[in-house]
Amino acid sequence: MSGLAERYGGLLMLFAGALAVTAFAPFGWYPVILVSLALLFNRWLHDSPAQSFRHGFLFGLGFFGTGITWVFNSIHVFGHVPVPGALGVTLGLVLVLSLYPAVLGYLLRRFIQSSSWPALLVAMPAGWVLSEWLRSWLFTGFPWLNVANSQIDSPLAGYLPVLGVYGTGWLLALLAVLLLSLVRDQRRLPSGLLFLAVIVAGLLLERVQWTTPRGDALSVSLVQGNISQDEKWEPENLLSTFRRYSELTFSNGPVSDLTVWPETAIPAFHHQVSETFIPFLQEELQKTGTALLTGIPVLEREHWEYYNAVITLGDEPAFYYKQHLVPYGEYLPLRWLIGDALDALAVPNADFSSGTDSQPLLQAAGYPVSTSVCFEVVFGEQIIRDLPEAAMLVNVSNDAWFGDSLAPHQHLEMARVRAVETGRPMLRATNTGISAIINQRGEVEQQSEQFEIAVVRGSVIPMQGATPYVRLGNMPVVLLSVACLLLCGWRCREPAGEG
Repeated sequence: MSGLAERYGGLLMLFAGALAVTAFAPFGWYPVILVSLALLFNRWLHDSPAQSFRHGFLFGLGFFGTGITWVFNSIHVFGHVPVPGALGVTLGLVLVLSLYPAVLGYLLRRFIQSSSWPALLVAMPAGWVLSEWLRSWLFTGFPWLNVANSQIDSPLAGYLPVLGVYGTGWLLALLAVLLLSLVRDQRRLPSGLLFLAVIVAGLLLERVQWTTPRGDALSVSLVQGNISQDEKWEPENLLSTFRRYSELTFSNGPVSDLTVWPETAIPAFHHQVSETFIPFLQEELQKTGTALLTGIPVLEREHWEYYNAVITLGDEPAFYYKQHLVPYGEYLPLRWLIGDALDALAVPNADFSSGTDSQPLLQAAGYPVSTSVCFEVVFGEQIIRDLPEAAMLVNVSNDAWFGDSLAPHQHLEMARVRAVETGRPMLRATNTGISAIINQRGEVEQQSEQFEIAVVRGSVIPMQGATPYVRLGNMPVVLLSVACLLLCGWRCREPAGEG
C-alpha cells in the first residue's frame, strides 16, 4: 500500500488540490477542504524536504490550475490578448501561486522534522496561515482562494468576525491536522475532543452580535445593466448605456434611498460627461431625494493620470480612487524594470494609477461608506481600514471580465466574508452579475441572476461598532503563527517518524 502511495503520490496531490476547489462557491462543499488539506499534510509527513516541495507544488497546480482558470478567459476573450500571451500569463500565475504550498512543504520538513502530535498541531496550521498571508501581499498580492473563504456557511463562520480570514484559516488547518490524527490513530481522544470543541465554539460565536444598528433601515437598489463587455466602450453605445441605467433607476418603480451602479457603469471619463450627463443625474437625484454611487473612470489632467473611480452623487460629488489595481488588467507589472516590453501583450486599460490609502470615506444617504472596486474586496485588511467609521460596505465590480466561470461565484463569496468580518451590510453591484444585498451576518438577502438586466431591491441597516477583527486586524494571528513555527523549529527536530 505504501508503495502505491509513493508511486501515485504526485497524482493524488494533484487530485487533492483540484478537489479542494469544490469547497468554494458555487459548489459550497465546505467539508471537502478538510480532506484535501489532511491528504497534503499526511503526504508531507512521509516526505523528504525535496519531495515535500514537489508534492506541495503539485497540490498547488491542482488547486490554482482548477480554481482560477477564469484568468485565461478574462485576458484572452475580453482583454483581446492573443492565445499565446493569455496562456503564458495564466500559466505563469498558476506556477507562481503553486510555489507557496511547495516552499511551505519544503521548509516544514527541512526545519521541523518531527511527526509528533504536538509538532503537527502547532506547525502545520501556523505554516499554512503564514503561506496564505504572504500570498496576500507579496508581489502586490493575490489572496483568491484563501481556504477560510470556503467556510462562510460552515460552523467556522463564527470565527470570522473574531479572527478574520487568516485566523479562521488557521483553525481550518488545525481541524485538518486533527482529522489526520484520528485517521492515524494518534492521540485519538484529545484529537476528537479538540475537533469537537472548535466546531461547538464556532457555532456559539455565530450567536454573538458584534455590531449594533446605527439608524433606520435604508431602501437600496443595485442596478445591473448587463452591458456586453465587447460593446461597453464603443462610443456609439454611450447614449444607450446612459439611457438604460437612467431608466432602470428613475423609471422602474420607486426610487430608493441609495442606488448603486457597477464599476465603470458610466463608460466615459468624468470630464467628458461633467457638463452633460452628470448634471442630469444630479437634478434627477435631488428631485427624488436619493443618493447614487457609480463607477466612472477619471482622468486627472494636471498630471495625466487615469483612475478607476467611484463617484457619489445626490449631494456634493466626491470620488474614491481604486487603490489595489489588478496586475495585467489595470497596470503592467515590472514596467520600471523592462520598459515597454510588456506592451506586446496589448493589455487594455493597463496604465491606471492607484489611489492613496488615506482617502476620506464617501458619504451616501447620510452615512459614511467603505467603498471598494472589484478585486479590492478580496483584501480584508484594506476594508477594515475604513472601520469602525463606515456604516456599510459597497463593492462595485464588472464581473463580465470573468464570463460564465467560477469567478463571479467566488467573488460574491469573498464579499460575504468581508460582511461577516466587519459586521456591516455589503451592497455589491456588478455589470453582468452576481449583484447582491448582503446583511451583516453574510447572508445574501437578494441577488440577481447572471447575464440579465436587473434591479436588485431591498433594505439594509447601517451598523456601528467594531468586531474583534476590525480592532486587531491580522497581526495577532501572523505573530502567533511565527512564534509557533520558531518554537517548533527549536524543539521539534527529532528524526521524522518518531511519536
